[in-house]
Amino acid sequence: MRQRSGNSHDASLFTAAPLPVAVLDAAERLACLRLIRSGNVGPVTFRELVNQFGGAQRALDALPDLTRRAGGPAHPICPKADAERELAAADKIGVRPIFTIEPGYPASLAATGVPPPLLYVKGNDELLQKPTVAIVGSRQASAAGHKLARQFAAELGRAGYVIASGLARGIDGAAHEAALLTGTVAVVAGGIDIIYPPEHADLTQRIAEKGCIVSEMPPGFVPRAKEFPRRNRIIAGVSLGVLVVEAARRSGTLVTARLAAELGREVFAIPGHPLDPRAEGTNQLLKSGAVFVTEAADLIAALQPMIEQPEDRGLAREPETPPAPFSEPALSHSDRQRVLSALGPHPSDVDEIGRAAGLSARAVRLVLVELDLAGRIERHGQHLVSLLPASGSFD
Repeated sequence: MRQRSGNSHDASLFTAAPLPVAVLDAAERLACLRLIRSGNVGPVTFRELVNQFGGAQRALDALPDLTRRAGGPAHPICPKADAERELAAADKIGVRPIFTIEPGYPASLAATGVPPPLLYVKGNDELLQKPTVAIVGSRQASAAGHKLARQFAAELGRAGYVIASGLARGIDGAAHEAALLTGTVAVVAGGIDIIYPPEHADLTQRIAEKGCIVSEMPPGFVPRAKEFPRRNRIIAGVSLGVLVVEAARRSGTLVTARLAAELGREVFAIPGHPLDPRAEGTNQLLKSGAVFVTEAADLIAALQPMIEQPEDRGLAREPETPPAPFSEPALSHSDRQRVLSALGPHPSDVDEIGRAAGLSARAVRLVLVELDLAGRIERHGQHLVSLLPASGSFD
């Protein structure tokens, strides 16, 4: 089930460089939020802009010119006042932002291909730096499922693991309850101040006091259906592995398992009775290659090597010296046109685009940022990019 890194993307010259890590002052934190909230700046574009320009404020200053070069319409830059109001609303409820370029950002999540540029956090954020196991499962869990979730969470907690889950009914809530004393992280789909489900109001408060609550959404944001897969990706991203306790055949829990596999995380599953529909999903995971477990010791044995060799997982996150002044690659109109010509309606690997254009990795990434800001390309993950219809040529 686990998809280990070993494909051509990992060793590529054209894949994205890791984000710089630095302690941010108030002005740069505000610039980071403004950049994230500006038009057409998604997670990939944020990462590329910060890498290219060495900081969020420099990237903000460059946005209008970058968009103009690609012939796209001008997109609004987030007003300073709007970003200040968002940060003030977070501070009012005891929530603080952590950006990918800060040392406190979860190292395991930062090591994924496209981490959320910003997380809002409430509670003990030191838990985000500790070895973590996600426990997820059915909202309509059986009594046995609840017992297994509590048992695994408690035993893993005593072994030194933080337990992550999604604060949903059923298995999620049972896992959080059992791990309150040893450390638990709840990842939510809406703003941290939006309590969902309502019956978890007391549990949410206790996690905020003893554990940690995380969301990529601003305060006051009411989640929609599409936000829950994004939440699930964060749950998988902060974890070394994901344990599925119970899941029906069409359970949303299986989305978390799939996302975990895509991120190279280990997927574990507890087998269930063949006649119980709540076990259909977990049994199918086992048939597909998930690790069969019946006790917490099974997970601990599988995860121990990852803890002993954290450098192999790209988790070094020490602050760096301030970046040198940005020196933009010298790009001509024909250089940009070659990149555009290498793109098509079907997703192409960034490596192949660079080779076809005959340009350096840095130059190709800058052109793709220009096209992204102009709304002329679509990013598909796994370093794949396609050209949107009617994109034409560079002006």
